[in-house]
Amino acid sequence: MPTTPASRTTATIDTVDVPDDAGVPRSIARVLDLLEIVLAERSCNLTTAAATSGLTPTTALRYLRALEARGYLVRDGAGEFSAGPTILRIAASLRGSTSLERLITLAQPLLDALARDTGESAYLAVSDGHVGTYVATAESSRAIRHVGWIGQDVDLERSALGAALLAPGTTAFRTGAIEADIAAMSRAVAVDGSLGIALSLVGPDYRFTDQQRARHDAALTAAVDTLTTELHTNGEHTAS
Repeated sequence: MPTTPASRTTATIDTVDVPDDAGVPRSIARVLDLLEIVLAERSCNLTTAAATSGLTPTTALRYLRALEARGYLVRDGAGEFSAGPTILRIAASLRGSTSLERLITLAQPLLDALARDTGESAYLAVSDGHVGTYVATAESSRAIRHVGWIGQDVDLERSALGAALLAPGTTAFRTGAIEADIAAMSRAVAVDGSLGIALSLVGPDYRFTDQQRARHDAALTAAVDTLTTELHTNGEHTAS
């Protein structure tokens, strides 16, 4: 069927790069959203990427192909997208030289000690105010334990992590907020700037009795205080 003037007009309007509420051109925001979705999933097909982003499959595929062409993503024979050579090269070039890497280096021994002393999995999370992300972990040695991963995103609205970031100096506790039968305790590091930082303990909710929560609170508080001091000593910006 020949293309009508009306349909040509619709196509033109659909491709106009209108800024969103944050002033970011819509097409750029969509591309970045898709990149974040794929990286968060580690491996992601078109159906999942489109559904998660709210884009039509046709639009999502167009942006995913652009990311693939520039090396930010690769696609395997099954149609799964994952991190490409450009992303890996950028990550390698930043490794060891960023504030995040220094933060992880300082926090990892504290996470290891928390996991050993409390028997629960310990996590270091950072947040841009919209979502929290685990950037370092120490897994519990118990047979029944919580298993997260580096790069896992955590919803701030319902989680202990989100509550802790809103109230530095307090330890937040939530159970069943993100995962059924899972409890979490989080405490934020008071830092200057836009990046939120927190340590968390996560495990089966039946182990988080009042007595254990008091012990975990003391352990988290000590770890956060130590991390705050070490960040200050190493020249990172911590809130006074």
